[in-house]
Amino acid sequence: MDVRFLGTAELADAPSVAVVVDVMRAFTVAAWAFARGAERIVLAGSLDEALALKARHPGWAALKDGAPAPGFDAVNSPGLLRSVDLGGRTVVQKTTAGTVGALAVKEAPLVLCAGFVVAEATARLLRERECAAVTFVVTGEDGRADEDLACAQYIARRAAGTPTDAAAFIRRADESRAAAELREGVRQGAHPDDVALCLELDRFPFAMVAAPEGSLMVLRPCAVSSPDGGAAF
Repeated sequence: MDVRFLGTAELADAPSVAVVVDVMRAFTVAAWAFARGAERIVLAGSLDEALALKARHPGWAALKDGAPAPGFDAVNSPGLLRSVDLGGRTVVQKTTAGTVGALAVKEAPLVLCAGFVVAEATARLLRERECAAVTFVVTGEDGRADEDLACAQYIARRAAGTPTDAAAFIRRADESRAAAELREGVRQGAHPDDVALCLELDRFPFAMVAAPEGSLMVLRPCAVSSPDGGAAF
C-alpha cells in the first residue's frame, strides 16, 4: 500500500482514497454521535452554513467547536455528547480542522473519517476495498498535530496488515499539544474526560464514510467484516 501523510493545505488534487484524521475531537465526536443514535452527519463548511441548515431543518442537531452558542445544540466534546440522545436525527457538524479536511477531499472516490476510536474498523475497510494508494489527511495544526499523525500512521500500519503495538501511538497522542490544551482548559466546550475518550482504541466497531448527497457532504457509519467474517455493525 502506497501511503502519504499530508496536511489539508498540502492537498494539490483529489486522492483516490482519503482518510481524514481528527482525533481531538471532531471524528471522535462523530463516532459518539452515531453511537448515540444519529442517522447521519452533515459536514458544514462554515458556522453560517450550519445555522442555515439547522434553520431549514429544525429537527436536526447542530454542533460546533468552542463554547455553546445560540442556534447550536451541542459542542464538539465526546464527554458532553455521550449523554445526548440523537436517535434517528441528522447532526450538522462544523469544526475548525476535521470538517475542513473532509470537505477538502470531497471529490475523492472514497473518503473515510477517523480517530483512534474507529481505527481498526477503518483499517479493515481499507483492506476490504484493496486500496493500493491512500492519502491520510492530518487535519490538526496545519498537518503537524502529532495526535492525528500518530493515529494516521497506526491505521496505515494496520491497513497494511502489519502487527502493531498501539501503545506508542496512543502515548504520542496523549503527549500532544491538543491533549495538553484540553487538560489545561485552553479549549472551550470541553469535558474533563475528553482526552481519555479520544484515546480509546477501537471503542466502536464501524468505519465512517463521507460522500456527497445532493449538495451536502454526509458522513455515515459503515459496516465492516469482523475478523470471524460476521458484520461488525
